[in-house]
This record gives sequence, structure tokens and C-alpha cells, in this order.
Amino acid sequence: MELGDFTLDVFSLQGRRAIVTGGNTGLGQACTVALAAAGADVLVAGVADDGGRTEALVTERGRRHVFVEADLTHPDTPRRVVEHCVTELGGLDVLVNSAGICLVDDVDGFDRTRWDPMISVNLTAAFELSREAALVMARQGSGKIVNIASLFSFLGGRGSPAYAASKAGVAGFTRAYCDELGDRGVQVNAIAPGYFTTALTESIRADETRDQRILERIPAGRWGDPADLMGATVFLASRASDYVSGHVLTVDGGYLVR
Repeated sequence: MELGDFTLDVFSLQGRRAIVTGGNTGLGQACTVALAAAGADVLVAGVADDGGRTEALVTERGRRHVFVEADLTHPDTPRRVVEHCVTELGGLDVLVNSAGICLVDDVDGFDRTRWDPMISVNLTAAFELSREAALVMARQGSGKIVNIASLFSFLGGRGSPAYAASKAGVAGFTRAYCDELGDRGVQVNAIAPGYFTTALTESIRADETRDQRILERIPAGRWGDPADLMGATVFLASRASDYVSGHVLTVDGGYLVR
């Protein structure tokens, strides 16, 4: 593309088909709405419907919404979700691996009953869905995979070693698949959100001491709102990021600089 050819159309997702796991709640819902606002039809794969709220947010933007209730840890789920997207939406151009869980306990109580589910949902499911999506994207010579990592891809994980391990794994897997798929027209990146106001962080925000300690580490002086993730999602899903791959983009209000 020549410099004079550049327009903001490179950020458009008009006519693209996307899958967002965990896309009807929290940060995943923000990703879903962002993709729809940019022009994509979206298949949301999640554990439960939300009474139509996410569907309304998508369809009022003139885009198609498909919901698939899916246990992402089941071995047949990744293939089924991708096939359903291709059948219902006509193809697959974008995958956002947003589904995740966080179980917390001290070292005495944190055993395999907590470790295994988190690795399965946060890391293994992201890999398996990415692999199924990559088979489609590589054949067509284009595609975008966006993984949701975390600040804990870089930091320790007191109270939840499995969360830190799984998110560090997501960052490593992102770089590995960038290397694997770069010459096939597929870009693989990740977003590492900081502290956001979601249901997952409700108990932390309710603790005045912890809340204040976190705020003191954020140069922006506030917790992130899910809408703060939307621009990064569109960028990494669009042609604007065609020469960006293997990158973990922190969206944290500056938390990591302190």
C-alpha cells in the first residue's frame, strides 16, 4: 500500500466473520461489540446465554449474531464452533480467545482441583480453537487471531499460580503461532488487559485497601472500563495491523511502568 492510498478503511471489518469465546460477558462482550461496530458478524461461544443483551448490542449495529453454548474444555468443541461459524456466517476471518476463569486460594489450598480447570479453559482451549481457526485461515491466506492475555503474563500470581501460568502460556503461544502462521497471511497477537471493572474483579474493588494499592500503581488513576479494550481489539482484528504479529499489547493505563 502506497502512503497516498492510506484511509481509515483499513480499520473496517465490514463483511468479516468473527468468533469470540466468552463473548457475552465482561471484556469478551466488549470485544464482541467492538467487532460488530466495525462491521463484523459475530459468533459468540460461551457457557450460558445472557438473555439476549449481547445479541441486541450486535444486531442494533446492523450485524449478525450467533450464539453457541459451548463447554470449551470438551475435545469436540473447538472444531464444532469453527464449523458452525463457517456454516452460519459463511466463513471465518477473526478469532478472539477471550474466555477465562480465575480461581484463588493460598498455597495450602491451591491444588490440582483448581489448577487443572484454569489451564484447560485459559490456555488449552485457546490453543485448540486457534488451531482449528488456523486451518481455515491458512487455506484462505488471511486471518487474525487475538488472544486475551493479562498483566499476569508478565507478573507473579499470588493467590492463583495457575492464572499466571496460563496467561504466561497464552503470551508464549501467541509468539509461537506468529512464527508458525506468519508466512500464510495470518497474524497472531494478544491483548494484555490491566485491572478492569468486571465481575471478575468485583471482590478486589470492594476491598478498600487492595483497591487503593492498585490505583496507586496506575498512572491513569482509574480502573479500566471494558470499553477501553475496544479500540485495541478492532486494530488487531483489522487490516491496520497486517504487519503486526507476535505482539502482546498491554492495555493497562500504564500499570507496568510503575
